[in-house]
Amino acid sequence: MHRSGALKLLAAHRALALPSEEAVCVDKTIAFIKEHPDCLLRTCLPGHLTGSAWILSPDRRRTLLTHHGKLGKWLQLGGHADGDPDLLAVALREAREESGLSRFRVVDERLFDVDRHWIPARGAEPGHWHHDLRFMLEADPSEPLTLSHESRELAWVDVAAVPALNPEESMARMVRKTLGVPIPPRPWTGIPP
Repeated sequence: MHRSGALKLLAAHRALALPSEEAVCVDKTIAFIKEHPDCLLRTCLPGHLTGSAWILSPDRRRTLLTHHGKLGKWLQLGGHADGDPDLLAVALREAREESGLSRFRVVDERLFDVDRHWIPARGAEPGHWHHDLRFMLEADPSEPLTLSHESRELAWVDVAAVPALNPEESMARMVRKTLGVPIPPRPWTGIPP
């Protein structure tokens, strides 16, 4: 299983001036990947890698969130790697599957954020860690959304209003990063499906 791509992304991200909580998440995720050759699979019971998409409108004023069916909270779109070592491709796949959107622009192929969060036990599945590698994408808010079976609701939300919907620090951190990221001076083109 190819873990080198994830480790390379994480090492480059760790070299940045990160908030202390995020730096701890990166360090623990790197250690986890090194200790678990099967980290890209759900069958890795202590935890596994996930890829998420922080999807913004081109003006960076709104973000697309899902009200997650199982977790019951507003989150960015994303999901399990399921063996795919390309976590950006995972984030794009999950964004398409969970939103029905067909066009995205990858703002940066480098990581936007990294989080590590506990997923409680459910049925026969034990509690485990999600090591979440997050990428910033842009999409057109006028494109119709399609609700997936994983979501209760999808909504474009004002970025500054996200902490009122989900006060978790990792969400607030992505908001702070977004509000501090300059808007690129290029037209919307999107990426075809």
